[in-house]
Amino acid sequence: MTDSAIFLGIDFGTGGCKITAVSQYGALLGEASTEYRTFFDHPGWSEQEPADWYSSMCASLKKLRENSLDFRKIRAISFDGSTHNAVLLDEHMTPVRRTIMWTDQRSVQECAFLRENFGEKIFETAFQMPAPTWTLPQMMWLKKHEPEVLKKTKHVLFVKDFVRYLVTGHAATDHIEAQGTLFFDMRKRSWAEELVKLSGLEKAALPELVEPADAVGKVTAEAAAETGLPEGTLVVCGTSDSAAEDYGAGAVEEGDCIVKLATAGNVNVMTSLPRPFRTTLTYSHVVPGMWYTVSATNAAALCQRWFRDAFCGEEKREGEKSGLKAYALMDRLAESSGPGANGVVFHPYLQGERSPYWDPRLRASFTGVSIRSTKGDFIRALLEGVAYSLRDCYGTIEEMGLPVKRIFLIGGGARSRLWSEIVCNVFDLPLLVPTPGDASFGTALIAATGAGVFPDCREAVRKCLHIDREVRPDANKAEFYRKGFGTYREIHDALAPLYQKL
Repeated sequence: MTDSAIFLGIDFGTGGCKITAVSQYGALLGEASTEYRTFFDHPGWSEQEPADWYSSMCASLKKLRENSLDFRKIRAISFDGSTHNAVLLDEHMTPVRRTIMWTDQRSVQECAFLRENFGEKIFETAFQMPAPTWTLPQMMWLKKHEPEVLKKTKHVLFVKDFVRYLVTGHAATDHIEAQGTLFFDMRKRSWAEELVKLSGLEKAALPELVEPADAVGKVTAEAAAETGLPEGTLVVCGTSDSAAEDYGAGAVEEGDCIVKLATAGNVNVMTSLPRPFRTTLTYSHVVPGMWYTVSATNAAALCQRWFRDAFCGEEKREGEKSGLKAYALMDRLAESSGPGANGVVFHPYLQGERSPYWDPRLRASFTGVSIRSTKGDFIRALLEGVAYSLRDCYGTIEEMGLPVKRIFLIGGGARSRLWSEIVCNVFDLPLLVPTPGDASFGTALIAATGAGVFPDCREAVRKCLHIDREVRPDANKAEFYRKGFGTYREIHDALAPLYQKL
């Protein structure tokens, strides 16, 4: 292995593909990203077109080449992706429909049926309780409403696994990804046949199970021609984006906590043993023998992207002229508003909510709007509302009594100093912001580990991760937001019953 070897981490998040290139010493050599579409054909629905993932990867690879990354030095690549999202394939490995995404809320009735009739069995086997985010109720919805789709389904993969299949011709998934289905036996580390039957899928359609750092093939000649990746490049399996980003941020010890400001928002705590809880998610860690508990909100930076696209055309146009991102211009407006957004309060329930309410009928809202409210007030309220939602998630961690030793703030939103400071003051705890510290960086390290550069994944992140900055709370602002969080909770409690009637 030469000093100039390059490793790629290819991340398929909920909103787009991001690729990070690193050296074997963890030096950042290049980054590129491309957004892709999510289809919201009906209220509560959320679907993506599998072909868009591959084309977005090709576009991001092209950006890296155009920025002078020497593809001849690439030694290994790996993939991660948002989990729960089953790609249903026919006998020719062609998708039979769009993929239902983890944010989709259509399977409410199926979840009620599962909780009533199989809730204890599922919790005992899969360590989770049924909710629309899981693959099992999504497949049950298809079994009822689109039975012809399941009849056509001969193979099942997941987001990153489908793209990796197109690159290598080899179909597999990792154990952590499999845990996102709700039909995986956590103790036996195998598919749970009884729960698979409930889904309507055939067990024979499910992929081979491997570990995240296992080599699973090489770049084919056809994929090399389409992507520019060198033919024969080693391909390492990878894992879910959540597991990759916790790992890539340096959360590899018990008590490490991740606060994530990405499309969705997470508060994840690392544990040495599984700690199943009925209102959280439980997953294996990239580091063998470790686990993590997830308390999650459906919409974090998604809210910012929605507001940008719906109401900030002027900022987008100005950004294109000045070379600044629209988000930076939005932050300027938010800073002009000040803490509390002049009384405007935002609840980020654009797609229902997971922790701590697990209520798909919740909807987003701005309250406290007056004739004097400005665009800056709305943007500031949005940033604060997402921070309050994450604090709501952290309350579940406190309820469980999980020890938290240090907190890493990650995700695209963490690049905003304003949003980082708001989250820090809402939590009233110091935050460490790692660099690069995201899923694609963690996945690049998994690629290097699979290629034999490091003896194990923990050693890889210890050698390669750096902390960009520490954010510490301001006592006066923290007290202000403590009171604001109480108001936020009161507004939720008042509006939640109304959304049940809509």
